[in-house]
Amino acid sequence: MYRRDLITAEIEKLAQVLARIMGLKLELKLDEAELLFNETMLNSFSLSTAILHNKDDSSFEKWLDESDLPAEKLDSFSEFLYYQLGSSEEQNQNIAPKLNLIYDHLSNKHKIVHLVNMHRQKIIQQYL
Repeated sequence: MYRRDLITAEIEKLAQVLARIMGLKLELKLDEAELLFNETMLNSFSLSTAILHNKDDSSFEKWLDESDLPAEKLDSFSEFLYYQLGSSEEQNQNIAPKLNLIYDHLSNKHKIVHLVNMHRQKIIQQYL
């Protein structure tokens, strides 16, 4: 129960950070939003932006397997990435396959399939 409470608190914190990033984007403070995003990737998910921005998905796939994130946190991570879509064509081409890897990981390893994620996978197809 204690671990579940910690994960829930962490997800709530991540939701607040995501809202802050989206607010910065709306205010056109794109550099500040990118900095906060990169810090969150490193501090909350132990994911280097080099791995995230690498066009070769194998390093991301390796990170995904080794990170062993709980399903709830992995789902939260997918939201972070999903809301990065639309910024630029290059970023879309880079992030979309990684999102699919996350959704597959959630489905295959954690046996979790969300209707929201299924809908997002259909949307992601336009970026691939």
